[in-house]
Amino acid sequence: MTRIVVDAMGSDDYPTPDVEGAVTAAREYGVEIVLVGDEAKIKPVLEKQNTQGLNIRIVHAPEMLTMEDKGEALVLKARAKDSENSMAVGMDLVKNGEADAFVTAGNTGAGMVTALFRLGRIRGVGRPALAPIFPTATGTCVVLDIGANPDCKPENLLQFAILGSIYAEKVRGVKNPKVGLVSNGEEEGKGNELVRAATPLLKSSGLNYFGNVEGKEVIGGKVDVAVTDGFTGNVMLKSSEAVAKLITDKIREIIKNGGVLTKIGGLLVKPALGEIKKLLNPSEQGAAPMLGVNGLVFIGHGRSDAFAIKNAVRVAKNAVDVKVLDAMKTAIEESLKK
Repeated sequence: MTRIVVDAMGSDDYPTPDVEGAVTAAREYGVEIVLVGDEAKIKPVLEKQNTQGLNIRIVHAPEMLTMEDKGEALVLKARAKDSENSMAVGMDLVKNGEADAFVTAGNTGAGMVTALFRLGRIRGVGRPALAPIFPTATGTCVVLDIGANPDCKPENLLQFAILGSIYAEKVRGVKNPKVGLVSNGEEEGKGNELVRAATPLLKSSGLNYFGNVEGKEVIGGKVDVAVTDGFTGNVMLKSSEAVAKLITDKIREIIKNGGVLTKIGGLLVKPALGEIKKLLNPSEQGAAPMLGVNGLVFIGHGRSDAFAIKNAVRVAKNAVDVKVLDAMKTAIEESLKK
């Protein structure tokens, strides 16, 4: 049985959505759930759930990492052997083979730093990358990095491309995924110094390299994997989310304030709008993988609800089932021989 650790202290409204989502996931996906966090806060929420026949246990972790944990203080909490925060305790379970993956809706920076110190990196990977799934005109696209590494070197982008390609193939089921390099122009030679320096590395990588892609090509579904530095990726993510919210809010506002015919039209298109809302809802994916660390770590939005947590567990289970970590290690090892 797949064993998933859920950080019960991760979401903004912890531990209720974290626990409720984990319980639902245990029931729907048949996984073993390990809830990590303050037992005194977790237990009352868990006792309200129907857990009959489910394999769920609590591992006590009295401390938690928050948005206030930064710099040297965060590093100390992340690396100390006796750390008792929920992220450190949960990732140690993965490291020691007591669980297969770790899911949190907590502080992204804290999650990355803790993963680096508790799990380490895959041999040959310079930096890990956060890789969410973007909806596109033809399906989905793995975009990495979207915030873990604001500044990158060309070899980092090559590693992101390898990791993202393996993830798209193994977890997303895309055969021979097309890899694009995010730039301000489609033509080779466009882009900043980082993009131009990374181009020859990607061209000779053996990957299905598509070439430069602008944001419109990513959303248009021209590639299955889009590679960029964390600064650019984060701007893409936040902008995409804001535009999606603006459009749906404006449609809702126009229908609400319109006349009778507008309201009737709104009722007629309501099912279609529901499908669009589902497509744009980040809770459908639940969490993004932290690719490049020597363990399966998934980080979701702080505002995650129970639905998002459930889906995060589903994504983590899929990654475990297809042995994506082993595949990424093999691919990186092969790249080192070239």
